[in-house]
Amino acid sequence: MEINLDTMKIIDISMPVTRLMPVYKGKESKRPNLYIESDFTTGSAYESKLEMNMHTGTHIDRSLHIIPGGTTIETLELSKVITSCKVIDFTDVGDKISREQLKSKNIKTGDFILLKTRNSYMDILETDFIFLDKSGAEYLKEMKIKGVGTDGLGIERSQPQHETHIQLLSSDIIILEGLRLKDIEEGEYILIAAPINIVGSEAAPVRAILLQ
Repeated sequence: MEINLDTMKIIDISMPVTRLMPVYKGKESKRPNLYIESDFTTGSAYESKLEMNMHTGTHIDRSLHIIPGGTTIETLELSKVITSCKVIDFTDVGDKISREQLKSKNIKTGDFILLKTRNSYMDILETDFIFLDKSGAEYLKEMKIKGVGTDGLGIERSQPQHETHIQLLSSDIIILEGLRLKDIEEGEYILIAAPINIVGSEAAPVRAILLQ
């Protein structure tokens, strides 16, 4: 695939990383901390250190997140996250995205879909964000999609057995969480969502970009 950046619009769909950013269930342990280790009062260079949970902000999950002995970040094929994608508008959904709602959309085998919901317009995402339920995940598994992204802080909530994660990750379907899609119209784009290559990690931060 040849890309001419001179003719394309580059759109950042990542969450800015700050101490006050929304985090899953408002857990303090998931809030990032940036420490200054040296500055120009202590030396000739400025250096800082970041402490952050791998599931904070925009990130990719691998199956080890939920499945014992599962895959880790270094095994991810980059062609799965540098790919064409479809943004699908679900902003009319009030709670969760299910099989029936997905069936009404033009989802094909091999698609990477991004779920645009009311999450992208909400100031508070830490509790009742829109999520993908088990039936929706089962449908995407049956359709054999490549990956699914969400503008929620997680792909699911209120499912104690992690049914959505298990359905998707057990089928090697990429999960991309924490997107910002407020200004993105429904349609087709090129997605660039390569994670930091942290060997042995069950997840990693992503700077997610759309090319239009």
